[in-house]
Amino acid sequence: MGAGPGDPELLTLKALKAIQAATVLLADDLVSDAILALAPPGARIIPVGKRGGCMSTPQPFIEKLMLSNALAGENVARLKGGDPFIFGRGGEEAEHLRAAGVEVDVVNGITAGLAGITQIGAPLTHRSHAQGVVFITGHTRPGGAPIDWPALAATAHAAQLTLVIYMGMKGVAGIAHGLLQGLPADMPVAVIQNASLPQQRHAIARLDALTQVVAQEKLGSPSVLVVGNVVRCASSFAQWMESTPLAACA
Repeated sequence: MGAGPGDPELLTLKALKAIQAATVLLADDLVSDAILALAPPGARIIPVGKRGGCMSTPQPFIEKLMLSNALAGENVARLKGGDPFIFGRGGEEAEHLRAAGVEVDVVNGITAGLAGITQIGAPLTHRSHAQGVVFITGHTRPGGAPIDWPALAATAHAAQLTLVIYMGMKGVAGIAHGLLQGLPADMPVAVIQNASLPQQRHAIARLDALTQVVAQEKLGSPSVLVVGNVVRCASSFAQWMESTPLAACA
């Protein structure tokens, strides 16, 4: 199930009911303590964090835990930050369980790419600014083909698309360089860290100043990058325009 971006009030009713009915909860690092507090008193909570660049729980071990607890008769809730089927490996885990004959119910959650931009007052689409959205990861699978950022940028520019980039902070310099091959240098970009949580921070920058902004404001993971003219709708955009492209907002 998707635990959403962190704010427990953004959980769906279905997710809340599933958490409260669980006997075992396997939770990712990005699931907030406030959401885990909704579990019933007798439930067992098992942390199975998976964060880029950090000590992570191996995927085969997570799948083994899910399967063994389900076969033991437990009601297992697998809590993932955001939505389980948007860069959450939910598809892999559901396939593994179904192959073993275990019934799987998928509960969607609000993904950080939607929640983050909404938190700063902007939409992902707007008739005057964007005709569509592309969700893409900035962290490809080891050994996988690299993302063709210049080609993606050219398509986004021609089709008026908003780009929402997950897990892109580690490679932000390369991403910005690639996008500048197909997008204008003054294309606005929003970086939203810890979307929906009390410690949320964000910054708005021109695409050609993005790397400098991220470094200056010490923005890191977990963050989403939103690239596109919809960022002009953000509540802090006018203030940013009047001050400096290096301004950050608490």
